[in-house]
Amino acid sequence: MDLTIPQELQQMKSMIRDFVENEIEPLAQRIEEEDAIPPLLLKKAADIGLFGMSIPEEYGGIGLGLFGRCLMVEELGRSSAGFLNLVGAHGGIGTTGIVEMGSDTLKKKYLPPMARGELIAAFALTEPEAGSDATNLRTHAVRKGDKWILNGRKHFITNGPEADLFTVIAATDRQKGIKGGFTAFLVEKGFPGFSVGTVERKMGLRGSHTSEIIFEDCEVPVENMLGQEGLGYAGALRILAKGRVTMGARCVGSCEKLIEMSTRYAQQRIQFGQPIASFQAIQWMLADMATETTAAKALTRQVAWMADQGLQVIKEAAMVKLFSSEVLGRVVDNAVQIHGGMGYMKEYPIERYYRDARITRIYEGTSEIQRLIIADRLLKELAT
Repeated sequence: MDLTIPQELQQMKSMIRDFVENEIEPLAQRIEEEDAIPPLLLKKAADIGLFGMSIPEEYGGIGLGLFGRCLMVEELGRSSAGFLNLVGAHGGIGTTGIVEMGSDTLKKKYLPPMARGELIAAFALTEPEAGSDATNLRTHAVRKGDKWILNGRKHFITNGPEADLFTVIAATDRQKGIKGGFTAFLVEKGFPGFSVGTVERKMGLRGSHTSEIIFEDCEVPVENMLGQEGLGYAGALRILAKGRVTMGARCVGSCEKLIEMSTRYAQQRIQFGQPIASFQAIQWMLADMATETTAAKALTRQVAWMADQGLQVIKEAAMVKLFSSEVLGRVVDNAVQIHGGMGYMKEYPIERYYRDARITRIYEGTSEIQRLIIADRLLKELAT
């Protein structure tokens, strides 16, 4: 296993760090207050290729593997989580299905404008009755001539209000269920019968919007089926596995920024006549924060490398998601404690990081679901 970062990725990582510090971070508070990402910032992001990181070069993207994408997401995790959520959902779970399962026709049609940031993508699996229990889908599709007719409702869809293109998982044979009964489709927002429902109000992730999407006899051309009929659930698992690894990278980036802010504050904050960094209680917090973050980074990069080698990483990706998100929870909690009362104030970014961190243990599979996946895979491996 070689986790050495090639020079070209080092250079790209440095470029993203500069973009974060000079373009995103100065706007982070504005994004928070306005709950909107300035269009000029999105254009600048498109200009440097952030919307095309996972899209092959032949379609206008950068063509990074999962290891390379994780390196970039680590940097993006150091600033506005709302910005990263929009770009990350587009370039991750919103794009992976097309790249891995799409026909040549679909790739040529959709990937180039997606790489340019002209089409925003989203992934639609979760439903009111199918959250952690993703096998309980109610959205269904029936083929009629040269179209599939979709009916149902998805919710908690990241980029829902803004997205132009959705990867949608729907039931096509309820009797078969997850074993051949779910199919993936590419649905454009302009297709007849498609609409956006309630836009949710969230605790955090300001600037990133989440909504219902509704299908009422929604007409989808047969050529917009992704992959083979009935294999949508297997495809969804592969998409989510890679998304969970990049989620780990996002958590690592946020942890590293929190450690830097907390260390700096501890050196400057004077209590009892000395910097609080001189107190063992604070030193132990910082030591635990740094140790766990380093472990999360190592695990994330290892699993990303494994995925790039073509290895199945469903269990390992669940480990990344579980461990990294829970590490972030502990790190950000310590960061608030180190900052004391100032950590609770909106004028300091720590408060924003605290709210934004909480969702990482819930979306793309809760911590409890990750533990079930890990245990299920372990038991099956030992049984063979």
